[in-house]
Amino acid sequence: MVRFNMILLLIAVVCALGVVTSQHRARKLFQDLEGEQERARQLDVEYGQLQLELSTWATHPRVEQIARSRLHMALPDAAGRVVVPLPKGAR
Repeated sequence: MVRFNMILLLIAVVCALGVVTSQHRARKLFQDLEGEQERARQLDVEYGQLQLELSTWATHPRVEQIARSRLHMALPDAAGRVVVPLPKGAR
């Protein structure tokens, strides 16, 4: 009878250790999940800021100003323009 009780006690201790281990692991995974969700929120905010910056940098007046000042580009005068008509089947 004593041997049976010791076996039951050993099984109960092993089960208790298993419960504690699994709860600890679950808490650790939940913390990791919350951290990754926070990181995802930060990346979403950064993405929005980058999209706004991209739209600012790509505005037509800004591109035209850079083309004129840095690249020394200008619109050709009317005499320098050549209009090439499309063939009838191209549309």
